[in-house]
This record gives sequence, C-alpha cells and structure tokens, in this order.
Amino acid sequence: MINFNIPPFTGKEPEYMAQAIQNHKISGDGEFTKRCNRWIEDRTGTAKALLTTSCTHATEMAALLADIKPGDEVIMPSYTFVSTADAFVLRGATAVFVDIRPDTMNINETLIEDAITEKTRAIVPVHYAGVSCEMDTIMDIANRHNLIVVEDAAQGVMASYKGKALGTIGDYGCFSFHETKNYSMGEGGCLLIRNPENAEKAEIIREKGTNRSKFFRGEIDKYTWVEAGSSYLPSDMNAAYLWAQLEIADEIYADRMRTWEHYYEALTPLKEAGRIELPVIPEGCVHNAHMFYIKAKDLEERSALITFLKSHEISSVFHYIPLHGAPAGQKYGRFHGEDRYTTKESERLVRLPLYYGLEPEKVQTVCEKITEFYSR
Repeated sequence: MINFNIPPFTGKEPEYMAQAIQNHKISGDGEFTKRCNRWIEDRTGTAKALLTTSCTHATEMAALLADIKPGDEVIMPSYTFVSTADAFVLRGATAVFVDIRPDTMNINETLIEDAITEKTRAIVPVHYAGVSCEMDTIMDIANRHNLIVVEDAAQGVMASYKGKALGTIGDYGCFSFHETKNYSMGEGGCLLIRNPENAEKAEIIREKGTNRSKFFRGEIDKYTWVEAGSSYLPSDMNAAYLWAQLEIADEIYADRMRTWEHYYEALTPLKEAGRIELPVIPEGCVHNAHMFYIKAKDLEERSALITFLKSHEISSVFHYIPLHGAPAGQKYGRFHGEDRYTTKESERLVRLPLYYGLEPEKVQTVCEKITEFYSR
C-alpha cells in the first residue's frame, strides 16, 4: 500500500516530549514553544511568531486583531478549507468569494478590487500548495483601500514570494502544523505578526485575555484580565514534537522537493501529450513541495483515475468542495462575479502521495500506474 500521507517523524520527538515532561512544564509557552517561536521568527523575518493550537485558531486570532465585526465583508477564494471562512464568519462577517486562477488555483488578484464595497474590511489570500498568490497586486489593492491582509499560509511554511517568506507580507500570516503538513505537531499552527505594535495585543488574546506573558517576563508584578480573549496555547509536548522537525527543516524540505521533482519529470510526457496538466510555479515564487497534484480532463476522468490507483493500492485524494456551493457557504457568504474556474478546476485536481521519507521506488510506481491508466 502506498499511503497518501504519513505524518513527519524524525525519531527525536519522543525524547523531546519526555524532556518537556521532566521539566514539569507540559502546558503552553514552555521551552519548546519558545524555541519554535524563535525559529519561525528567525527563518521568516516576522516581527512576532506565536505558536497556536491550530491554523484555524491562528486565523481566528487574526480576525480578532483585525477587529472584524458583524456586517463586515472579507474577500477570499472559494477554493479553500472551511477554516479560512470560519474565522471571519464567527465574528459575524460575510465571506465574499471570488474566482481563482486556473494555473495556480490561487485567488485571481485581478478580480479582487471589483468585489470591494464600503463594508469590506480584509482580504484573505490563500497560498495553495505552498505557491504564493500575486502578493504585490494584492498589497497594492489593500493599501489603496485601507484593507487588512491576512495570509492563509497553512500550506506555505518554507515557501516565499520575491524573497519574502509567505505569511510575512500581509498584516498577519497563519501557518498550519497539522499532521498533513510538511512540519507537524499533530494539531497546531502559528500566527505571524508583521507589525510589532500588534504583538502585545496578540499575546493578550492568546492568553485568555490576560497580560500573563508580561508577568512571566517580569515586566509586571501580577497579571490580570485586560481584554476579551481565549486559550490558543498549544501544549509544550506538542511543541516538542514540532521542534524535532524544525531542527532538520532543510533536510525535510530537500526530501520532499526530490519527490516533487521526481513526479514532475516522470509525468511530463503525459503533460506534453496533452493528457494531464501539472503544477505551475510562477516567476518569483519559491514553493515548498507541500503537494504534488495533476489535473485530469474532467470529474469523470478524475474519479476513474482515483479508482484505478486505489485498485493498485495507491491512495490519492481530491479537495476542496468549493465553499460557495456548501450549505454554510450559501448561508454566510456569496460569490462575487462569475465562477469560471473555481468549480471546474476543483473537479479535475488529484493529489498524489507525498510525505517526508516517501521512497523513490514508490514514487516511480505511482507514475507508472498513472501512465498505464492513460495508455489504456
């Protein structure tokens, strides 16, 4: 069986988790959480990084920091995971969906400005597959209309746009460390904050609305409830699991990239024959080999391909069902303009197995079976 995903594991995770237990510090903001925060700040250049319990919670924190209120509108793609919309819908906002680009599956930056109204408060670009949206254009629109930008960089750790790490270009960035991501703590995420002036408020929201972080740093002699907040702190044992991977992040990156390039090279003949489409990486974008996908002709062909691969014990998957067609999407959002590509392209896409440690011979088997399917 060739699994679609196996969570990353380096072998050091149990040792570091045991250290957290021995330190008698298994709740939030222990030594391993601090190490992870520092690593993210050093590698991305963000002013402040705060590990969270999930990328969903990181996005919720961004919505709170952006002061999203009932009646506000937030522009985003419909082709994304539900958390992108949930974070703002929970604040009473309306999700305004715009169409995607067929080449990258990212939000079409040329359609954003037409969707802006007097109620628009934020733009949420989603960097699909760790390939950046066209951020220069998006930031220009946001600056001209005084809008906040929250980057959904759930899939974008170690990826960049014109030399800038994803998650650091907008006002806020959100990473995921879910078990399906390049680096994992089981469930987990991180909020990246560009403006250091917003860091203290973020710490307060994350610490149940208290200034406890300042107390632990010795900046005040007692802490108290100062603002509405919640508990977005992950256990230090989860952070210890993640730290084992961040220590060798470049090795994991290189391993995944070898798999990605193997797929691309082996499947290029099918692309050149016009049978499938392969991922597009625009100039200025450095991706992170988060996923490798192909596009079949249509929904029928994709379903047949997935079934064929499954019959050969190869697990492949598709996602997402576009949000504007979902019951909650119709209740809490609306699609602005024409759905030229969102639905059509989502029905063609197939994700292939890709994880740290995936053996080259298994990658080759997947490629051979896809070639066999299209030669029938």
